[in-house]
Amino acid sequence: MEKMTKMAKINKDTLIGEAIEKNPKAAEIMFSYGLYCIGCGGASMESIEQGAKMHGISDEKIEEMVKKMNEAKNE
Repeated sequence: MEKMTKMAKINKDTLIGEAIEKNPKAAEIMFSYGLYCIGCGGASMESIEQGAKMHGISDEKIEEMVKKMNEAKNE
């Protein structure tokens, strides 16, 4: 079961904390886009898109960030 969770694709609706559990590299990628929600309490309740919008990150950048997170899982 653990292996399936790790393999699940990250998308803009994935909770920030869940994305980091699926792929620890996701935190570094989020930081590079200005999404610093990793340590805040909202990380367990906010999606990547919600957190990104709160930080003024565009839809295009959100899609790009999510794509990079999924690519990093395959490295």
